[in-house]
Amino acid sequence: MDHTMVSLADQVYDRLEKGVLTGEFQRDEILTETRLSEELEVSRTPIREALRRLSHEHLVEIGAKGARVIGIQREDIEDIYEIRIRIEGVAAARCAKAISEQQLAELKETLDLQEFYTEKVNPEGIKDMDSKFHRIIYECCGSNILRDTLEPLHRRILKFRRVSVSVPSRARHSLEEHRAIYEAIASRDAERAEKLMEEHIRHAEDGILESIDKSST
Repeated sequence: MDHTMVSLADQVYDRLEKGVLTGEFQRDEILTETRLSEELEVSRTPIREALRRLSHEHLVEIGAKGARVIGIQREDIEDIYEIRIRIEGVAAARCAKAISEQQLAELKETLDLQEFYTEKVNPEGIKDMDSKFHRIIYECCGSNILRDTLEPLHRRILKFRRVSVSVPSRARHSLEEHRAIYEAIASRDAERAEKLMEEHIRHAEDGILESIDKSST
């Protein structure tokens, strides 16, 4: 593990959080300090701290045998998307008013790359550009509160977004929706940007919940 940029404890936490959110660690799997210490080649102290943080976020449940993976459930997704629908449109509206020409160019470049990966049917590339598209809007909205609220929510549904963008029809629709949002932002049309973003988040939720329902049948 690279220890140079952030603390070891933060790196361990990021690694374990990603493992839970991507499904690498399965629901009800037991994670022990000994196992994780050996796998990550670190002492048990940062492991213990990371598991405690994950417990506070209700991603694991600590018991006598170790930490049981809980992960993100359907009801969590519904809650996350309800919050996103209510405030991500606001972020898009503010972005339309505050975005710089340089940031607008970066947003367009991200959209072009998303189109490239969509044509190539590359789910990982699509997911990365989808994340970057939204992250730029969060950063450009001019509100640290909105950004710091939305970024963790977006990260928490990583596993489910990956499944959703693996469906070519949803990937194409998402691209079209992003393109419309970009045009509204580029036109400095805050009201339209807000409306389109709300619709986009609703469609994204529908796609993810449909994927979950299909996988459970």
